[in-house]
Amino acid sequence: MKHKISISVDEETLIKIREGIRQRKFRNRSHAFEYSIEKVLQEVKKDAS
Repeated sequence: MKHKISISVDEETLIKIREGIRQRKFRNRSHAFEYSIEKVLQEVKKDAS
């Protein structure tokens, strides 16, 4: 089950996300942020090991 959340990002980050969507790296903003968060969590887990 997915949950809705609200976040604030600076203009530069939003421009990069839009570019990723335009280049079809991400389906939409939700996909971009979910992908990015998962990558960060993987790094945190790796660093904790």
